[in-house]
Amino acid sequence: MSDNLHNDDPHRENIIIESPEPVDTTLPMVIYALYLASIITGGLTALVGVVIAYVYRGKGPEWLDQHYRYQIRTFWIGMLYFGLAAVLMFVLIGFALWLVAVVWLVIRCVKGFKGLQEKRSPENVDTWLV
Repeated sequence: MSDNLHNDDPHRENIIIESPEPVDTTLPMVIYALYLASIITGGLTALVGVVIAYVYRGKGPEWLDQHYRYQIRTFWIGMLYFGLAAVLMFVLIGFALWLVAVVWLVIRCVKGFKGLQEKRSPENVDTWLV
């Protein structure tokens, strides 16, 4: 009988171990979709999304919890960016900043969707950029 506990494979940390029951990624995907819909709804759906993220944070595997953390940070950082753009609209530069904030939001949501499909946490969860 071979002992698999002492495997000297140098690439051992790259092995993905599947859990016995599959992880449901539907809810985080819905939250990303709500964030994207908030571009049209003026942020209303993002508010619903962040509430869901707060409720389900800490109730899954670590990589999924990182998505909820990423979504919560996306909401609050987005509030700052869109709020700053709204204030600066009086000086007309706010329109350009609003467009930049929309692009920022779309990129973060796409990165989140991609991470969910690959069953891994998003890259650079702590960043204020993309």
